[in-house]
Amino acid sequence: MTVRVTKVDAAKAAESLAALGSETRLEIFRLLVRAGPDGLTVGEIQRFTAIPGSTLSHHLAALTRAGLVQQERRGRELVCRPDYPRMRGVIGFLTDQCCAGVAKPADVA
Repeated sequence: MTVRVTKVDAAKAAESLAALGSETRLEIFRLLVRAGPDGLTVGEIQRFTAIPGSTLSHHLAALTRAGLVQQERRGRELVCRPDYPRMRGVIGFLTDQCCAGVAKPADVA
């Protein structure tokens, strides 16, 4: 199986991380990641989280704008799923220079 990764620059990473900076949005996103590629309907997310509909809609919109969640309409249902390539891109952005070392500025002792 090939794992796709979306290249994420600093601006996209910051946007994604800002969206996840809300405890509620982080809870929603982690729920969707646990649900897997089939995702969950908005109604299912609401049942799992007990977040009121209008509040849930606001948080899902923020995650969608940040590129972390994709939505697909199926008849009357709206299915939400994480954008795994984007998620992997953000993780990669955070870790791609792990332990590479840094040169200390000359004026730091």
